[in-house]
Amino acid sequence: MIELRPIWMRGLFPESGERDFGAMAEELLRSPPGGRRPYLACNLISTLDGRATVGGSTEALGFPTDGRVLMRLRTFADAVVIGAGTMRVERYDRVLPVPKLRGYREQIGLPPDPLTVIVSQSMDLPWDAGLFTDGHGEVIVATSSPTSPPTTETSVEVLRYEQEVDLQALLAHLRRERGAETIACEGGPTVLRALVAEGLVDDLFLTHNPVLAGDGERGLMRGLLPSPVPAELAWALEAEGELFTRWRISGVDSGA
Repeated sequence: MIELRPIWMRGLFPESGERDFGAMAEELLRSPPGGRRPYLACNLISTLDGRATVGGSTEALGFPTDGRVLMRLRTFADAVVIGAGTMRVERYDRVLPVPKLRGYREQIGLPPDPLTVIVSQSMDLPWDAGLFTDGHGEVIVATSSPTSPPTTETSVEVLRYEQEVDLQALLAHLRRERGAETIACEGGPTVLRALVAEGLVDDLFLTHNPVLAGDGERGLMRGLLPSPVPAELAWALEAEGELFTRWRISGVDSGA
């Protein structure tokens, strides 16, 4: 029997005291609300002035606890969605590299690796990155490009759309064809804005890193929303000086 190590944090809202983020996230992601589409949570990190990168990537952001949060959300999700820009910058390896976490997924009835979904209009991707060369798990590339992917060690399925990727249709496909009930999105800014604009995000997990980056860095979103989207604070936790928040996004079409 595999037991995951707790991720202890200091509770600030709605309750004080020591809280296990891992247990809270598992309860939420493994018991999602029903509806016509999967439950979707976006997980992002930001500087205090709202920047998503420092020096062009997220590598300089995040303390060890934030890395554990990222891996734990991937552990409980059926699929992980990322944008092409994020894939080019971060050059993902195997999304769940920790054997114990893969073993826990199998213990609760999931495949060892969550499905990885990349949204790429152009198919301009780093095909030599570990995600494609490792040979584990499966990748779906949603695109409007007619370009075919190269041969890769990891299984790659291409979903093609005529003009641009239809995110609602993509989520419906993931649920209908892949049985995905919970999806974790890790950005980037273009994908996040599109998902929020279409009312497809249920929760935003936002880590506030205690630094200021200034101009020249990527913000959390690229492009304006049709109108402001309200959010409600569900919880606030603190660890190692970082603030971990979960926001319920208002006005989403949950399909209920």
